[in-house]
Amino acid sequence: MKTKKIPKSLQGILWSVDVKDLDLHDDKSYIINQILSLGFLEELRWLWKAYSIDTIRKVFLEKPSKVYTFSSFNFCKNILLGLEKQNLPLNKYVKTLPRDIRS
Repeated sequence: MKTKKIPKSLQGILWSVDVKDLDLHDDKSYIINQILSLGFLEELRWLWKAYSIDTIRKVFLEKPSKVYTFSSFNFCKNILLGLEKQNLPLNKYVKTLPRDIRS
């Protein structure tokens, strides 16, 4: 990780926990998915400074979170992360789709 502190300006995106209580390592799945799904350019720039692209991709692939709209999921997957060839299960990412409890 390149940065050590989460700025207070991210509180609106990381709304469920006070940013001063978040740990960049322990809470990286929450931080990365929330910023990818809700962040604007400024927040995404911070994300790229805080974590390597490999870490961001790994979290996105291995720790999916059902916080994305269909369009934000596609933007993150295909444009930001360059994973257009990956066939990922939408029901693990897109919040408007029913959850598959069998998996």
